[in-house]
Amino acid sequence: MNDRAGRRRARRLAIGTAVVLALAGMNGPWLYRFGTAKYHQYQINKPEYKAANGKWEIVRFPKEYRQNTIHAALLRTGKVLLVAGSGNNQDNFDAKRFDTRIWDPVKGTIKKVPTPSDLFCTGHTQLANGNLLIAGGTKRYEKLKGDVTKAGGLMIVHNENPDKPITLPAGTTFTGKEGGKTFVSKDPVVVERATKVFDKKTGKFLRNDPGLGRIYVEAQKSGRKYETGTQDNYRIRGLTGADARNTYGIAQKLALDKKDFQGIRDAFEFDPVAEKYIKVDPMKEARWYPTLTTLSDGKILSVSGLDDIGQLVPGKNEVFDPKTKKWTYTPKIRQFPTYPALFLMQNGKIFYSGSNAGYGPDNVGRDPGIWDVASNRFTKIPGLSDAKEMETSGTVLLPPAQDEKFMVIGGGGVGESAQSSNRTRIVDLKADSPRFVDGPTLEKGTRYPQASILPDDSVLVSGGSEDYRGRGNSNILQARLYHPDTNTFESVADPLVGRNYHSGSLLLPDGRVMFFGSDSLYGDAANTKPGVFEQRIEIYTPPYLYRDSRPSLSGGPQTIARGASGTFTSPQASVIKKVRLIRPSASTHVTDVDQRSIEMKFTVSGDQVKVTMPQNKNLVQSGWYMLFVDDDQGTPSKAQWVRVP
Repeated sequence: MNDRAGRRRARRLAIGTAVVLALAGMNGPWLYRFGTAKYHQYQINKPEYKAANGKWEIVRFPKEYRQNTIHAALLRTGKVLLVAGSGNNQDNFDAKRFDTRIWDPVKGTIKKVPTPSDLFCTGHTQLANGNLLIAGGTKRYEKLKGDVTKAGGLMIVHNENPDKPITLPAGTTFTGKEGGKTFVSKDPVVVERATKVFDKKTGKFLRNDPGLGRIYVEAQKSGRKYETGTQDNYRIRGLTGADARNTYGIAQKLALDKKDFQGIRDAFEFDPVAEKYIKVDPMKEARWYPTLTTLSDGKILSVSGLDDIGQLVPGKNEVFDPKTKKWTYTPKIRQFPTYPALFLMQNGKIFYSGSNAGYGPDNVGRDPGIWDVASNRFTKIPGLSDAKEMETSGTVLLPPAQDEKFMVIGGGGVGESAQSSNRTRIVDLKADSPRFVDGPTLEKGTRYPQASILPDDSVLVSGGSEDYRGRGNSNILQARLYHPDTNTFESVADPLVGRNYHSGSLLLPDGRVMFFGSDSLYGDAANTKPGVFEQRIEIYTPPYLYRDSRPSLSGGPQTIARGASGTFTSPQASVIKKVRLIRPSASTHVTDVDQRSIEMKFTVSGDQVKVTMPQNKNLVQSGWYMLFVDDDQGTPSKAQWVRVP
């Protein structure tokens, strides 16, 4: 009896085992993945793992607050401005749905902010008063070849009258003298009066150089038969007498080719206390993809971009005066590709790393160098490796900023090239003859790398993709800490979300790093499905925040002038080893020319930490900063906000 019962139990066990094995055979891959994922979660949440590698967490906003974030800036209130504009969405643009959000990373609150223009692909920088200057954006979305139904392009309007300018309204009609085809202007244009030219030696009048105006024109009707093949002169309907004789248009081929994005002239200051946009005078030039950089005198330089007819602004750079709120042209012409990486140096000149975000000729304004804006002298810097793969590369001023060393990270070929670089390049601008040298390599060729300076002097380098806009499912789920003192990369925890085009990162006042955006061209490895904009925010907590203790900082003045000192309180004052003043980021399109970490001299007495502000106004630009102290383990405090007047 017992033997039979034992045999039955054995038979049931064998049958059960066979069923389990059969199910495992059918579901093996799933079970393996499930088990692997569970084990991975267990591993990355172990205290010792986080202490060595840090941790990534995804922040999901409620559905009604999600947006396609293109731009982000840390405000002096500690909140984050998230700007989408139309968010690279034609339907939003057509419906004039323009979005801005303010997110408080401490309280977790989100607020919608009325957005006055399409600030998609605008430029921005921090101002001395704590506001954010925002200039440029989108007037028209691009049309790809095949979607263009009406022939069109650039018309140059000439005015040979030296006595008066002429204004042509939108809807002005131009008829070719040779081809007889008619085109209509889409916007008004003011054409300045002609300039009288005299012989410098004799004073004899030589000629009138015509005033020029640039305008986009379009055929009245759809179809290929309305294209033109060559240059033609155009009569302007409605003009009579001297105006008709002195004013005319000249255009090259007007065709059904791809039409690029067009920019706007609009400019605003964003007030972080009132949490609203304040309109200021518009720029002289319309700009889409411009870079804004603070100059030695506190004025803001606006460079590059596509103009109101979709052409690269022809080197006509301009400056904004925060006192008068007005723009003026710089005296000289200097052309760069869009979103050029331009940084103010300690001698007041501008360093151009060669990093950019794309639009522009492949042989104009691509060389890195040092630019004297006043004289327009440009000194090239040699030694750049993978020099033809600088689009979508990142550039960061390595900490501390006093060393004036820059790192250029990754990049890709011009346009939609599949080429990408795994190089980092470092240049010491304090050297007698600055020259790029290669730093440590990345594991993969990387476009769109995000780089954020941390208060312990390391640089977090993360994300990007191997191919253009993540094509071929090429997002790179890797993060590294770069250590300037040893010139090495250290692998840390991998991000959970892929980031490529339209993404960025910024340091938060609590020492964490926030990541936003990503706009993959395709949604699958075969490039058959359209991509979906990444709306999730991700936060990286560095290893230094998983240590047993952390210094604190309190009290002290909110304003410290250059060369002056301020005293703060810290119970851990005796173990403070570093004090860093970090300018808040304003990030978009792999371009963040604001962030810099400045070394502060300090003395300690009891629980008091006395810090001294450097005197160089080009090193310490006026404005608001985060002040961190680091202990002997490299653990930073939370930041105190300090204003440099």
